Amino acid sequence: MSRTFKLTIAYDGTDYAGWQVQPQGPTIQSMLERAFVNIVKEPVMVTGSGRTDSGVHAIAQVGSCTLPHWRSSAAALGAALNTQLPPDIVITQCVDAPDAFHAIRDCIGKRYRYQLQVGGVRGVFDFRYRWHIKYPINIERMQQAASVLIGEYDFACFQAAGSDRKTTVRTVRDCVVVVDSPGPSDGLGITIEVEANGFLYNMVRNIVGTLVDVGRGKEDIAWLQKVLASRDRTLAGPTAPPHGLFLLRADYAPFGDLENPTE
Repeated sequence: MSRTFKLTIAYDGTDYAGWQVQPQGPTIQSMLERAFVNIVKEPVMVTGSGRTDSGVHAIAQVGSCTLPHWRSSAAALGAALNTQLPPDIVITQCVDAPDAFHAIRDCIGKRYRYQLQVGGVRGVFDFRYRWHIKYPINIERMQQAASVLIGEYDFACFQAAGSDRKTTVRTVRDCVVVVDSPGPSDGLGITIEVEANGFLYNMVRNIVGTLVDVGRGKEDIAWLQKVLASRDRTLAGPTAPPHGLFLLRADYAPFGDLENPTE
């Protein structure tokens, strides 16, 4: 009898060509599916809640898969996978899920985090995970701009080309800009978090680039409001680089006790 599993996956995306299997190089999905073959000796397709881009990281990506012959516990499956995965990909939780569970279709929201360093010397232990900006940034202006984006809008102005969607309307539930690590010699650490019921292609990175333009004084709040209303990607700010972006979590409606680990 087949069983469906919900996987929670953390990874450093630096050395991968994104989530989805592709010929250009190793991906998170390809590494997971290779690990499954090593364990169950047959192909297994892992569906992720979203396709993170090359260089993007995840603290809690969610995947779903179905195995026809696994007889041990879900926790044992997660532990077995971790023995076959490289050190920069880890299954942090594996639980049994209803047969119909699907990581994309059942996702009701996501939260992303973007990390920046403003000024200071580029951190040798942080440069893979923060966008280093050398010019001054006004945090208050960025916070004011972030609040403009909360609500239900057509976010076409923040969608990169190459991914057609039925609708570009999304509901942003939260968008915050906070200082996370002040330090006179090492610059200022800034975290931007965006939560929504769904995201367009490169939406978070385009929002971050736009907020940075406001923070450095290139544009103002009125400009951002006009950009949002325009639905025109060419009017918004630049796309922030991928290495500062983390998928913080993907949200699902609970399915009873199966939400808890089986160990």
